[in-house]
Amino acid sequence: MSRLPIYIIVFLFALTSCNEVLEPKPVDLLVDELVLNEPQDVEPVRIGAYNALRGMASPIIIAGDFTGDYIRHNGTFTDYRELGTKQITPANGAVEAFWNRIYRTIYVANFLLERLPEISGVNSETRTQVLAEARFLRGFAYFIGAYTYGDIPLVTTTDQGVNRTIPKSSKADILAFALADLQAALADLPDPSSTSNSTTNATYANKITARAVLARYYLYQKNWAQAEQYATQVIDSKVYSMVTNYVNIVTQDFTTESILEVGYGLSDDPGTGDYALNNLLVGRREVIPADQLVVSLYSTESGERRQTLSFNPQNQRGDDNGWTVLKYGTASEDNNNIVLMRLAEMYLIRAEARAQQNKITGTGGAVADINVLRARAKAPNVVAASQADALSAVERERVYELAFEGHRWYDLVRTGRAQAVMSAFSPNWNSRYERWPIPQSEIQRNPSLQGQQNPGY
Repeated sequence: MSRLPIYIIVFLFALTSCNEVLEPKPVDLLVDELVLNEPQDVEPVRIGAYNALRGMASPIIIAGDFTGDYIRHNGTFTDYRELGTKQITPANGAVEAFWNRIYRTIYVANFLLERLPEISGVNSETRTQVLAEARFLRGFAYFIGAYTYGDIPLVTTTDQGVNRTIPKSSKADILAFALADLQAALADLPDPSSTSNSTTNATYANKITARAVLARYYLYQKNWAQAEQYATQVIDSKVYSMVTNYVNIVTQDFTTESILEVGYGLSDDPGTGDYALNNLLVGRREVIPADQLVVSLYSTESGERRQTLSFNPQNQRGDDNGWTVLKYGTASEDNNNIVLMRLAEMYLIRAEARAQQNKITGTGGAVADINVLRARAKAPNVVAASQADALSAVERERVYELAFEGHRWYDLVRTGRAQAVMSAFSPNWNSRYERWPIPQSEIQRNPSLQGQQNPGY
């Protein structure tokens, strides 16, 4: 199937953004506003589905790293003060925005899955691929949604009447549904390892992308053997390769290491807006790197991963420590994209899965995988003789390697480390913050959610 350049994707998104097709709350979306009546409608709606995924990208970073111990509040916005001081409420705007963008992705995927099988004249290859992409995007959205909010509504239709009153499903049921979607997508997505292309577009899902998400899925589920297996398949595919210098991860878009990445252009650069990373981390300095993260990234153990941050003494005013996150630039820079998955994460998933199976040393052990990343970062090799040492090394390495890529809070919760780490970080930490609240607006809108707020909120 043909691939559109990123600037065309951006152009089409700019056109559709004037319409409410992707913007309203899920319960208010109108089927008639998405047009899928004939073959030429397929590509714009497909692009709309990926644009919905783009809407999830910044909130993933905010949830994953702002909820954890990576930031402290430095500005004036209530939403980020709540995240920085660990006093999150159901009225938090970031909490609502992430919920809406998850369900926007689900809605557009549902629309494709409902309508595309009915459209005549679409060639079978295109139909199969686009339906698989819709399943992938929906499965990914539900996976993220379940680990962010816990029990959430399972929306499988675009019917407004049905969607207005859907109750919560259990987190386990949501994750089972997500797994079924991801497995179905894996079967039908294109296989980049079977083509002669020298590069793979990380904007679009393929079989290796699905395997990467499944590796993360099984890691979170503590199915160590499956996590190791899928991570190994991604690594061994050779479709993606480690960049030589870590600084390129910070300063460049679409590197050879990128497995799933959302791109931006001049018309929709994420440098401005309430939930734009460059605006929050650099422009407004609404949040700044926490002091202990700075110490970690500037340790000998981190090596060149210190290039994630920079220091400017001119920023040292009031409580500002002068440190800045460099991973998210503006439209005039070559690092304004958001990477959702990259090859380094696969080595860390495999290292953790191997350590949990007591595979510590040797070529098939956790230490070898950790040292692949440490060698790239020009950091000293790690030595770990026991399972506990190896798991501690993996946790530290995830901080060094993946800082501000949206993993920290999810990692602490899934490993059972949140209470110990976060209570030492903030006196306001409470175990209820191991999941975000259901947005208050959603509870007010959906009668089936009334009285169903997450515990403690």
